[in-house]
Amino acid sequence: MTQVVTLGETMALLNTPAQGRVTAGSALPVGIGGAESNVAIGLARLDVPCTWISRVGDDALGSLVTREIRAEGVRVVAHRDPEAPTGLMLKEMRGGKPWRVRYYRRDSAASRLSTSDIDESLIAAADIVHLTGITAALGPGPLGTLDHVIELARAKGTLISFDVNHRATLWSPQEASPVLARLAAAADVLFAGPEEAALLLGRDPGEPSFESGEELAHALAETGPRTVVVKLGAVGSLALHGGQVHRAAAVPVTVVDPVGAGDAFVAGYLSGLVAGSSTPECLRIGNAAGAAVCGVPGDWEGLPTRAELESQAFAGEVVR
Repeated sequence: MTQVVTLGETMALLNTPAQGRVTAGSALPVGIGGAESNVAIGLARLDVPCTWISRVGDDALGSLVTREIRAEGVRVVAHRDPEAPTGLMLKEMRGGKPWRVRYYRRDSAASRLSTSDIDESLIAAADIVHLTGITAALGPGPLGTLDHVIELARAKGTLISFDVNHRATLWSPQEASPVLARLAAAADVLFAGPEEAALLLGRDPGEPSFESGEELAHALAETGPRTVVVKLGAVGSLALHGGQVHRAAAVPVTVVDPVGAGDAFVAGYLSGLVAGSSTPECLRIGNAAGAAVCGVPGDWEGLPTRAELESQAFAGEVVR
C-alpha cells in the first residue's frame, strides 16, 4: 500500500558557476528541485513507500525530472503535457554558496494541474497525503486540485499533511494569506515557520511571542489542525499535539546549503508518524534529516537513509 502521496511541481534546476557570473560557454550543472518531490525522496530513503503526482512538459527536462525521482524509489504519476514546458529554476551562486534562486515557472506544465490528474484510488490507499502552499500559488487549476484532494482525503479517511511553504515570488502576502489559512485549517498536521504562521494568523512576524513558537502553535491549533509543528531553524522545532507542547533541539551542523532543509524535516517527521513514533521522536527525526541536508550542497541530495539517520552523527537530543 502506498503510505504517503504528495502532489506538486518539480522543476529542472540550473546552478551558476561558483562566482555567480554566467558567460558564453559557462557550464551550468543540471539537476531537479521541488518541495513535494524533496519530501517524497526523503521518505523513500527512509523506507516509506511514496507516490509523487504532477505534470511535466513533454520535453527533455520533463524526462530528467521523472527519471531522477523514479530512480530514488518514488512512484511517479506525472502526465506529459505536449503544450506546456517543464518549469525551471536557476540557483545563483556567490563565493561558491547559494545566494538567490530565480524561478521560470509561469505557464509551466505543472501550472495546468487539474482534478483529472488525480487518481482517487491513490488517495484512498494512502495513510497520508502531503500538500504544500506552493501548489496553491501556481494558479486556479492547481488550487482547485488541492481542494479536490482534500475532499477525497476527508472522505477516505486519509490524514492530510500541509506545509505552508509560502513563496513570496509567486504571490503577494495579501493574496496568499486567506488561501493558505483556509488550506491550513483543513489539515490534520500543519507545518509552518514563524513568519508563515504570522501570515496565516494575520499578525506581525516580529512579535516576541513568535520567538518561542508556543503561543503561535496554540493559536494555529485553534483554527483546525490536530497537530501543529513549528520549524524554528537553528533553535530546533516544536509540536503541539493533544494539548501538549513537545520540543526538540536542533542538531549541530556546519551549514553548506540550507535550501531543502525544511522539506527534509517534513520527510523525517512524516516517516516517524507513519511508523507510529511519539511526537518527540518525530521531531527528533525531522531535525536530524534537516541537518543532514544542510551539510551538503543541493536541495535533496543530502537526504539521509535510515542507516545514516540512526548514526551517531545525527543522533540529536529530544527535549520534552
